[in-house]
Amino acid sequence: MKRLLAWCGFLLIAAATAVSAQPAGEAETAIRNALSRWTSDFNARDPTHICDLFAKDLLYDYRGFPERDYETLCSLLRRSLADQTKKFAYSLDIKEIIVAGDLAVVRLIWTLKLTVPGAANAVQSKEPGLDVFRRQPDGSWKIVRFVAYEAP
Repeated sequence: MKRLLAWCGFLLIAAATAVSAQPAGEAETAIRNALSRWTSDFNARDPTHICDLFAKDLLYDYRGFPERDYETLCSLLRRSLADQTKKFAYSLDIKEIIVAGDLAVVRLIWTLKLTVPGAANAVQSKEPGLDVFRRQPDGSWKIVRFVAYEAP
């Protein structure tokens, strides 16, 4: 009974939040645009806005590594973009976006292609993941949590 009451309370709060939030279609478009912009910046090796997709309170898990935060991720991204001995290229496949008020969940697959000069072939990996976005005070959407792994 307690679980049922808790679940009903959650649904009431979620419904009230969704009524006051921007329409889901606008939020979904904003999130798709943010992911696309990040992909373009990464592939162009432009570090200027490479961390803009992520909230300062970001926490994330990537299989095989300890939990990391915003500073760790931004440092890793900047080092990767500055490394001229490798060429990285991401492509994105968004599977679904679910918006509920000021939160959104994105199920996606990133495909990373790594090319090293002199290597016979590029290495490609698929990285399925789940990103949690939160609407920021300025109206933008940023990732606050994500979980990802390299597909077998």
